[in-house]
Amino acid sequence: MIEPVEKNQPAARRTVEIKSMGRRGEGIASGDGGPLFVPFTLPGESVLIEREGERGRLVSIIEPSLERIEPFCTHHGRCGGCAVQHWSYEAYSRWKRGLVEQALRNRKIAAEVEPLVDAGGDGRRRVMLHIRYHKGRAQAGFMEPRSHRLIDLDQCPILVPALADAAEIGRAIGQVFAGVARTLDVQLTATDRGLDCHVRGLKDLSLDHRMDLAQLAERFDLARITFGRELVAERRAPVIAMGPALVKIPPGGFLQATAQGEAIISNCVAEMVGDAAAIGDLFCGVGPFTLRLATRAKVHAVDADGPGIESLTKAARQAQGLKQITTECRDLFKRPLLADELARFDALVFDPPRAGAEAQARLLAAASVPTIVAVSCDPATFARDAAILIEGGYVLTRVVPVDQFKWSGHVETIASFERRG
Repeated sequence: MIEPVEKNQPAARRTVEIKSMGRRGEGIASGDGGPLFVPFTLPGESVLIEREGERGRLVSIIEPSLERIEPFCTHHGRCGGCAVQHWSYEAYSRWKRGLVEQALRNRKIAAEVEPLVDAGGDGRRRVMLHIRYHKGRAQAGFMEPRSHRLIDLDQCPILVPALADAAEIGRAIGQVFAGVARTLDVQLTATDRGLDCHVRGLKDLSLDHRMDLAQLAERFDLARITFGRELVAERRAPVIAMGPALVKIPPGGFLQATAQGEAIISNCVAEMVGDAAAIGDLFCGVGPFTLRLATRAKVHAVDADGPGIESLTKAARQAQGLKQITTECRDLFKRPLLADELARFDALVFDPPRAGAEAQARLLAAASVPTIVAVSCDPATFARDAAILIEGGYVLTRVVPVDQFKWSGHVETIASFERRG
């Protein structure tokens, strides 16, 4: 809704012009002491805001952008989950591709970035709900932007249909701990055999709590419910198909946000490694790349997550038609693979957390692995690691941005590097 501008605006209120879009999906205007970040605005808009330090709260839109569209979620504008549902897809996709392009320019890397690949699929298959209490009743949802205020959700349209009751499940679990906990987090993952639920926030679980949670598992037909490291109930094994294998995901374990995203990234990785016969998969998680690549090559998979490595190892043993898979539990931040360990690979894939893989990249830059494929969830750390490899003599041959966190500032990047000469 566009409100009229008041003639006598309070001191904190002002009209500003949005000049550009920030990397988190916030409009940027010029302020007295530097940039002002205004959520839910678009470049070219004139808006009335209430200034709060370097941030502005949108009061009304005076002149909307021609690229503004109607958000599809009723919570948009309050919920901190999605930043840019109000932006036309064409402009949004150019901006998201531009995040990768700008990160490379910042490192003085000249590379053609391919068009953004839409990997939203049927929606996100995992969600972390925050649980808070109001007058003794549990609430479940996401926080407002840069705030500790909770949006008590009725629905979230960016989730897969299997998670349609996620907020109701979160509230029911939260109510079990009413009067005991102040805050909880409930992670729900849609697996091939039902919902997996993982609860965090308390150290101890009483017998009554265990019984209540087990009853909720029956009520909502949950495949499994865990609390911290403790198994409360498992009615079915929560498994995900990865190539020819079925992986039982560890409690609270990492999984790509969408099934389509995992498939697209995995296919791109497989295409980039080509016909390599021996592949290293670093920061492998539960093995979405390993288990697909092993249909045609030997793979050595490394990660610091012990439960993830255990799940991958078990899945590999039970699958048919795979070449040799070896696994190693190892902290690659503290103990990256050394030159003699890297020498056995024809190709190497690394998919680190948001912090990137600087230590491993420096050792790779001095190694002789013919092909390296980098998968990253952060353009800035990707560009840093890419610069290290290029300085070491590698050639950046392809850059693919993938969008599985739609309507947010998060973008995945897959890139290939070749050791030439």
